[in-house]
Amino acid sequence: MIFSFFLSLITLILIRVIHKVLWLPFRIQHMLRSQGITGPPYKIIHGSTKESLRLKQQARDGPMELSHDIFPRVQPSFYSWMKLYGKNFLTWTGPQPHLVITEPELVKEILTNKEGIFQKIKVQGPAKKLVGDGLVMTEGAKWSKLRKLANHAFYAESLKGMIPAMIASVENMLENWRMYEGKEIEVSKEFMVFSSEVISRTAFGSSYLEGKNIFDMLMKLGFLIFKNADKVRPFGIEKIWKTQDDIESDKIEQSLRDSLMVILRKREEKVLTGQADNFGSDFLGSLLRVHHDADKKNRISLDDVIDECKVFFLAGHETTSSLLSWTFLLLAIHTDWQDKARKEVLELFGQENPTAEGLPRLKTASMIINEALRLYGPVASLVRRVARKVRVGKYVLPANMELQISPLALHRNPEIWGEDAHLFKPERFAEGIATATRNNPMAFLPFGYGPRTCVGLNFANNEVKIALSMILQRYKFTLSPSYIHSPLSLVTIRPQHGVQIMLQKL
Repeated sequence: MIFSFFLSLITLILIRVIHKVLWLPFRIQHMLRSQGITGPPYKIIHGSTKESLRLKQQARDGPMELSHDIFPRVQPSFYSWMKLYGKNFLTWTGPQPHLVITEPELVKEILTNKEGIFQKIKVQGPAKKLVGDGLVMTEGAKWSKLRKLANHAFYAESLKGMIPAMIASVENMLENWRMYEGKEIEVSKEFMVFSSEVISRTAFGSSYLEGKNIFDMLMKLGFLIFKNADKVRPFGIEKIWKTQDDIESDKIEQSLRDSLMVILRKREEKVLTGQADNFGSDFLGSLLRVHHDADKKNRISLDDVIDECKVFFLAGHETTSSLLSWTFLLLAIHTDWQDKARKEVLELFGQENPTAEGLPRLKTASMIINEALRLYGPVASLVRRVARKVRVGKYVLPANMELQISPLALHRNPEIWGEDAHLFKPERFAEGIATATRNNPMAFLPFGYGPRTCVGLNFANNEVKIALSMILQRYKFTLSPSYIHSPLSLVTIRPQHGVQIMLQKL
């Protein structure tokens, strides 16, 4: 009887394995092929990840030429497979199917998500430790509650109140820049410190020094995600066997939690001891106020508070530092646009600090920032999961398929942007985004689209305009000969070797 039991168990496991790694993938391949969608062939265990990894390694063998056409460098597999299989194609991470979609009409249907069918994916491993189950990944009622909190923390009047802290952070950065006048400076590191200080001050009432350890740990988790992106661990093996990276990410997650708890408890202690009347009006204060709400139904858990802190520390620092780095690269190369932006800043503000009323009037700066976001947008892919069998455009897709949208591909679509789509031409945005995209909003997705558009969009825009204005008032700059052009997707698309510029005081 024992032998029969184990034989039955082994047979059942074998059937499930065959169903998952053979039957389902080949059925899905056949289903999509009959609708005109093909892609790299499915390989048992690995799917198409080995070919993807080979193309990535090949693309990163050395620096690329100084070109803004970074799609082949950052997403070489998507670039190659688009040419081979068309605008929409099927890829695999092990037995998990991914449909890569670059047709704007289909993208709009997915991101608008009117029926709630296209949901965020469930991440595991280091990615789960990085973003948790907060605003970025959660769905339903919990997402609605967290989104309202975030919207309130970054609404127009709140953003206006953050401007003095942004200006003070730029002044701190520029004080350090005095030693580099007439010399080379690596600005991407400077912008990482600056943006970290801004999000620390405005959202968490702390300083960069207090949060430095948090940012370092978030970056370490980001690197582990990058390192393991193309590794397939079949049959749920990650649940029973941990790699060295798993063990390291566990330690980082615990240290990250401990560091965040110090900040949370410090804020709570002030209220409990009567040093403060409330938890504060910033983002952290909003989270703690709901966490301690008298009505249990309205509360969020301590884990939710920590997850939201991680996400906002990360997003508030990564997105802005990346955007500033690429904007300065572009202006260091295209000094004619640097001169135009400086002229506008001096006409509006003179040598005075930027104002809330003046920021929306920076039209040239807005054009430059939008073009930087088009060419070097922060996010390489937007991913959704199909909750149930559904029709998208002319295609019928099975449940649990993952959909990947590449802003890099959409931002370089020659049918929308023209044959010069890879060139830096801010004048595209002279009449606004709608005109630039020919009334096709899916062609420009630096901050996503639909109900899950990045809540920090206006925050990042203000921060970049303030930093850009204050730097242009004091300096002009050109690209250093030591600059190596190597865009890399690591949390955001960032310059792998930094951005070196030659700084000259006006």
